[in-house]
Amino acid sequence: MTSTDTTDTTASPDNATARTVTDVFQPRNVLLVGMLGIGLATAGHWTGLLWGFLGALCAGLIPAGYIEWERGRGTWGDRHVVDRTKRAPIFFVILGSIGTGSVVMVLGHAPTGILAAMLALWAMTVVLLTVNTVWKISVDAAVASAVVALLAAVHSPWWLLAYAMTVAVCWSRVALGYHSVAQTVAGGSLGAATAAVFLLV
Repeated sequence: MTSTDTTDTTASPDNATARTVTDVFQPRNVLLVGMLGIGLATAGHWTGLLWGFLGALCAGLIPAGYIEWERGRGTWGDRHVVDRTKRAPIFFVILGSIGTGSVVMVLGHAPTGILAAMLALWAMTVVLLTVNTVWKISVDAAVASAVVALLAAVHSPWWLLAYAMTVAVCWSRVALGYHSVAQTVAGGSLGAATAAVFLLV
């Protein structure tokens, strides 16, 4: 299926599985677990969890809260915001939230690794916003891929095995009719590229 702006509502077992996968591994959940792991790995002790939570709050939880708020106002039907033309405000909220969190990290002398991860996510969001003006690249795929790549860069290459989760997310987005294969591959590739930031650290 290559539809990018509609939802497949057929109640098949595959679609039920795809719905579960896309809901469980939605960006806010992946970022919460991932940023906590990145913070812990880069700090080397428990205080990194605090910086990781700040990162998750700014990159995932606040944007998710904004989406829920707009849903309550009737702006969007669900958290997926399947209409590409309505997504720009979300990206600007993400950019502002991550930017604010990054400033707090600089002022609070956060570990370099967690700050680098935040800046990588900020840069990724800029690219997502730019591409989204003409093509509906998959944000879920980008986040699922970025978190795995960043964890592999700061913790252990064994984290690359978690790309099985990223593949599952990509499959679910296509199965539900939210994205084409190309759009999920593009998002996943962009997410993987975020780890390149650690070559500069």
